[in-house]
Amino acid sequence: MTILGAEALRRKLEELAAKIGKGGTVRVGFLEGATYPDGTSVALVAAINEFGAPSRGQPPRPYFRNMIAKNSASWPAAAEINLKATDYNIEQTLNRIGEGIKGQLQQSIVDLTEPPLAPSTIKRKGHDKPLIDTSHMLNSVDYEVKVED
Repeated sequence: MTILGAEALRRKLEELAAKIGKGGTVRVGFLEGATYPDGTSVALVAAINEFGAPSRGQPPRPYFRNMIAKNSASWPAAAEINLKATDYNIEQTLNRIGEGIKGQLQQSIVDLTEPPLAPSTIKRKGHDKPLIDTSHMLNSVDYEVKVED
């Protein structure tokens, strides 16, 4: 039995595999080394905001989990679209995906309104927007791409 085009398909798959290589990873969030001017870890503050600090009366504000729940189902299709758009360049693809998820995470921080801030916090900040004070956490969202050799 002969399958027409099998050799051409094999060559094309080998070509794509060579372009993609061993793949890679993209990490999105609050990366190591991101700190506030006083040296406080941005990741620590982000985690406290995400999960709350009950002993301090601070409720969870799940901006990160909300973003993942809302957007993660679309990430495989975004990977497929970006692989094709970059001619299967894994580094370019992961950079595009990282930038997109970074934007989704920042938007989730901006969009979060519940639970509301305490009246004393609103008075101190001058507004009622949770997670936004100096915007340092918002502006610290970043991504990192590693491509396997």
